[in-house]
Amino acid sequence: GGAFYVFPDIRKFGLTSMEFAMQLLEAEDVAAVPGSAFGESGEGFLRCCYATSIEEIRVALDRIERFLQTLA
Repeated sequence: GGAFYVFPDIRKFGLTSMEFAMQLLEAEDVAAVPGSAFGESGEGFLRCCYATSIEEIRVALDRIERFLQTLA
């Protein structure tokens, strides 16, 4: 068994996990779950599902990269 999720650390960007997830969704149409949805220890992380096609993952990663560049 396994899961199709990653839980990246987003703390260096200075946003709460909710702020990060909402801004990512609004800016790039990429949905992710704020780590805070998984309890206090999830804050500062983002839950991303990759149970989709490689092409859709590539598109999402390009959009995430573009979003991260606006935070730099």
